[in-house]
Amino acid sequence: MPLPHLDRLFDYLVPEQLADRAVPGCRVRVRFAGRLTGGYLVERAPASEHEGRLAFLERVLSPEPVLTQDIAGLARAVADRYGGTLADVLRLAIPPRHAAVEAAPADPAAAADGTSRPNETRDPWARYPTGQAFIAALAEGRSPRAIWSTLPGPWWPDEIARAVAAAAASGRGALVVVPDARDLELLDAALATHLGPAGFVSLAAHLGPAERYRRWLAALRGQVKVVAGTRSAMFAPVADLGLVVIWDEGDDLHAEPRAPYPHARDVLLLRAHRGGAAALVGGYARTAEAAQLLVTGWAKPLAADRQTVRACAPLIRTTDDDAELARDQAAHTARMPSLALRTVRDALAAGPVLFQVPRRGYLAAVACQVCGSRIRCAACAGPMALSGPGQPLRCGWCGKPAGQTCQNCGGAGIRALVTGERRTAEELGRAFPGVPVMTSSGDNVQAAIPDAPAIVIATPGAEPRSAGGYAAAILLDGWSLLARPSLRAGEEALRRWMNAAALVRPGPEGGKVVLMAEPTLPPAQALIRWDPATHADRELAERAELRFPPAVRMAALTGTDDDVRELLANVTLPARTDVLGPVPATRQDAAAPQAGPVVRYLIRAPSAEGTALAVALRAGLAERSAAKSHGQVRLQLDPGELI
Repeated sequence: MPLPHLDRLFDYLVPEQLADRAVPGCRVRVRFAGRLTGGYLVERAPASEHEGRLAFLERVLSPEPVLTQDIAGLARAVADRYGGTLADVLRLAIPPRHAAVEAAPADPAAAADGTSRPNETRDPWARYPTGQAFIAALAEGRSPRAIWSTLPGPWWPDEIARAVAAAAASGRGALVVVPDARDLELLDAALATHLGPAGFVSLAAHLGPAERYRRWLAALRGQVKVVAGTRSAMFAPVADLGLVVIWDEGDDLHAEPRAPYPHARDVLLLRAHRGGAAALVGGYARTAEAAQLLVTGWAKPLAADRQTVRACAPLIRTTDDDAELARDQAAHTARMPSLALRTVRDALAAGPVLFQVPRRGYLAAVACQVCGSRIRCAACAGPMALSGPGQPLRCGWCGKPAGQTCQNCGGAGIRALVTGERRTAEELGRAFPGVPVMTSSGDNVQAAIPDAPAIVIATPGAEPRSAGGYAAAILLDGWSLLARPSLRAGEEALRRWMNAAALVRPGPEGGKVVLMAEPTLPPAQALIRWDPATHADRELAERAELRFPPAVRMAALTGTDDDVRELLANVTLPARTDVLGPVPATRQDAAAPQAGPVVRYLIRAPSAEGTALAVALRAGLAERSAAKSHGQVRLQLDPGELI
């Protein structure tokens, strides 16, 4: 039951005719408050402490024990950490039932012996001073925990697959979570090489409900002990879990958008902690959360030495260095200065060139050509955008069209503030006639491109792969990423830049990257040196000084001011807790209809009191739920954005 005041176990009698089928973990139907509802049988007991009359189970939907003891304990821990209900977590953890799939006989081809297959290629873990020791520890059945600063290049799927194979060789299971289906496709190929096609299963939304449930059951029944997948696979029922891996842990796709909003990284680390499993947190960039794991000693760094980094990383330049400014005085202000154009012209002779553009569309933001003020919607004050040449301006929030007359000065004409990938493609097509130009963004994401001269314009996360690596990459509009009103703006900009730069050939092979951003800023310096660790350490230190996550736990309460104040007045918060606010809620927070203006409060507590904070606020929601209060208050622990 998702209502907070019903977030507990209930006792029922088991009819004699259902005694054999009513096994712990099975799905059942019970009568609750006069209505039939679904549930899970958690445990069988000889007696009940309930003093009243008990109802009987109505029926057993399936004797399949889909709720294992490990997943039940994990779900309870996640609910407590994020201030949610067990029902909400189980909705994320256990897929809907498909009776035909349950009744189908087990596929013998799905069973695997868990042994790794030999691979004659050079071991990429040898590039890291402690890499082979980490793999050896996994193979010996130990549980090392590492924050992995991945070297640029295409080797990460093979490196993860080798770690998984080492854990499987010790007789243990492994669970790997990646951000999206494109990453999962690369990982699948690597796992098939090291474990064989039957040695693992992949879980992703595109499989369809029936096929995904069939693969989930294969893991539940122990037919396979290795599971790879996207965010929803973080709860996969892996037997004898010995290794958890998360790739590109800073990607916002790892954050669950449904209550109680758990993050895949935190769930996997919680599983490793509860089960004594090894953990590998990897990516080209590094978050402040990963840096905190190193500071606390929970994990150890796994990184290459500087000489190896220089051999693998591309040469990175900015347009604001002294030599370039002396050569091109417009380099500081031009969107595409001469350095970028020269780099593209030279690189096209050797292969494809990647342009990373922060925004998709045509003109994502516009300003008045006369006074320079940003043009906003007269109805809702949303940002106005131009979808194409000859098209009217439209609001990005409400969609209403508008003329090109400035409301501030009455002037006509617009100029671009933020240029999207389609307008960039037009400009580059004119600048480099005869060169193929392709785009990758939104619903039109290219997985890979031929290793031939071409210009590729992509938004962050949609960059196609090139078999031989890109000859060069131009990272446009860096200011747009850095100027976002977000606590994570610098961290996220660096992650997107490094993910794109990692697709470029190494510097010794001619690979070059040009960054359009102020070179003295910490994220730009971290990219130039290819040093995400120092940037993450600096971020963590600054946030600790200012008492921002992850140095503290933060909760966001969204609702009308009266409703949130009432909730806070009825709960006992941990010591040293700060209540910040109220401020007007963002559009995302105010999605649910409310009777009045919606505000947002932030409640901040020390990390050690994070679970106590979540439990206290959930208790306040439970009181409101039991009293059938009309106003809705939304609780989110560790919100992705604080502004």
